Amino acid sequence: MHSLQGALRTYAWGSRTAIAELCGRPVPSDHPEAELWLGAHPANPSRLRVGDGTVSLLDRIADDPAGQLGPRARAGFGDRLPFLLKLLAADEALSLQAHPSAAQAKEGYSREEAAGIPRDAPVRNYRDDSHKPELVVALTRFEALAGFRDPHRTVSLLRALDVPELDHFISLLEGQPDSSGLRALFTTWITLPQPSLASLLPRILDGCVRYLSGSAGPREFAPEVRTVLELGESYPGDAGVLASILLNRVTLEPGQGLYLAAGNLHAYLHGLGVEVMANSDNVLRGGLTPKHVDVPELLRVLDFEPLTGPARVATPSSDNQAVYVYDTPAPEFALSRIDLTPESSTAVLGRTGPRILLCTAGSVTLRCGDEYLELARGESAWIAASDPPVTVTARSEAQVFSATVG
Repeated sequence: MHSLQGALRTYAWGSRTAIAELCGRPVPSDHPEAELWLGAHPANPSRLRVGDGTVSLLDRIADDPAGQLGPRARAGFGDRLPFLLKLLAADEALSLQAHPSAAQAKEGYSREEAAGIPRDAPVRNYRDDSHKPELVVALTRFEALAGFRDPHRTVSLLRALDVPELDHFISLLEGQPDSSGLRALFTTWITLPQPSLASLLPRILDGCVRYLSGSAGPREFAPEVRTVLELGESYPGDAGVLASILLNRVTLEPGQGLYLAAGNLHAYLHGLGVEVMANSDNVLRGGLTPKHVDVPELLRVLDFEPLTGPARVATPSSDNQAVYVYDTPAPEFALSRIDLTPESSTAVLGRTGPRILLCTAGSVTLRCGDEYLELARGESAWIAASDPPVTVTARSEAQVFSATVG
């Protein structure tokens, strides 16, 4: 058991307060802090505190894969940690994106390797050969776009905007209100020539303003329409603003989770969350970003099946009321949340493989055999597969997330 030092990533969409405040550092931070990586990704591995110094978790695993990962994880994923845990803080929208399936990732990676594209090149899509299922759990209210909305509701939204230039597109989707119709409309919009986009998008934004300023009572699609306006202001002339109209607008309250499988188009909008994913950096972007956008490749991986009700997958375990398990089909990771109170102050975590613990509220004491480690809010720990089971104890209210192999 070792204290773990995460790797901070600064992107323009990040927050200058959320991660710094959670980790007990001065706010505002010097730069927008978007993600804190906890894991052994080659691009930014965490470091273990050992004695007076630190060592890379990536190197520790390479030196002792059997002891650090254990036989079950190695049998499934070789000599690498298969998951990556993150703190994610968004003050602005992330890019409109999706992740490939395992087969798509292997094919794309091989194709780009054969083409000689450097793995760190800005135009590289596939930086490894892994898929990237992911789960985000809200620490604050968390806003996102995720999955294609039921086409019938999208037709109702488009009609409510009362924009004559949309009539042709409404007829297209109304005549084929299924995944094929969504594919046709999304493809049309995301590939619109710039002159056509420059003509259509302002009219839609004007329709959004009229919709919100109307006096006809409650507005069913107000959150969706506000999001379109916000994206239009942040990304003027971006086809991703059009595409966002087709997606579910999701709000997660603290503790609720959203799982995103391969091909699921999404964009996180605002909030602080804990995110766990397969240990991959494969992203296909379609807009809302200054980064590399590859629309043809995105279209190859997208799943256009409407996501009519994004699952909030938090379910408390039956054997310990302090532990809440986020059940997903991903074999690379399993995430649980431990909520400790004076009435339920201890939880025992079984020895099932490598584990990363992240304290997000209060403070806890970890006991692993004869070793003890204190974790304050924002601090994390690495538990090797060969370590004894861990007991987590708190004197007052505390919260800890635990990530391990699924």
